Amino acid sequence: MALRESDPHVPLPSAREDALREPPRVDSPQTRSPSYRLAFTDIDFLLREELRPVRLQLELLKPELELQRHGIESTIVVFGSSRILEPEQARRRREEAEEAARANPLDQHANRRLAIARRLEHLSRHYEEARRFAALVARESAQGNPYRFVIVTGGGPGIMEAANRGACEAGAPTVGHNIVLPEEQAPNPWVTPELCFRFHYFALRKMHLLTRARALVVFPGGYGTLDELFETLCLIQTKKARKIPVLLFDEAYWRSIINFDAMVEHGVIDEHDLTIFRFVETAEQAWEAIRQHYAGD
Repeated sequence: MALRESDPHVPLPSAREDALREPPRVDSPQTRSPSYRLAFTDIDFLLREELRPVRLQLELLKPELELQRHGIESTIVVFGSSRILEPEQARRRREEAEEAARANPLDQHANRRLAIARRLEHLSRHYEEARRFAALVARESAQGNPYRFVIVTGGGPGIMEAANRGACEAGAPTVGHNIVLPEEQAPNPWVTPELCFRFHYFALRKMHLLTRARALVVFPGGYGTLDELFETLCLIQTKKARKIPVLLFDEAYWRSIINFDAMVEHGVIDEHDLTIFRFVETAEQAWEAIRQHYAGD
């Protein structure tokens, strides 16, 4: 944004103008003191523990204003493991693990890594399915869908990359909500640069993921995926969020890691709560479920 020129109808200078003014001409202990800095340009001040509420507000506002500016109103959120690679990469990982296991046939760790590599190669089919699904959403939205759905992910690798990639390849904008982690991961290259955000607070990231969501599409994943899934299920169950399609790809995977029926049998959820989500196996099934949900709108 360019520095605003002097405007006789606006008596006060903008914050940007004040921030970009030359430093004080007088060099003194007073002007060198941190207390003399403008509060909104003082990073040390903004990072103080007492300023956490302000930082929370800033992290809420920045993506919100940018999404508004780009006209993003309705989204489809895609979750899934960052460890599910595209099939060719997964095949290479499996071959490397096989070589290591052959070289050390009695090494339990090598054999375990091989078993995991084989399972991840099997799951790699979901990379292409996520990519196909996002491309399908982009194409259908461009053909008059009133919601103009935009694909949103956590912005990282794996399934997130696949979904951003499918939307980008179809010529659509696509959003990435990245999070700062101890082992920092770069945004995947398919996120629209102007729609690539970075969060410190998981809570604010979750708010932005769901605020515009018209569907949640969940591929196999781990703790992070489960966290997002169950938070959404809880919000819908407790009516803190309106019901949207929650679609779980690969029923066999989900039933192998979560016994939903046992939760009903133990009385910790109602049988009706199982209707909050449904299983799908293909991009076409997922899109049809979303289309039917909004058919009357």
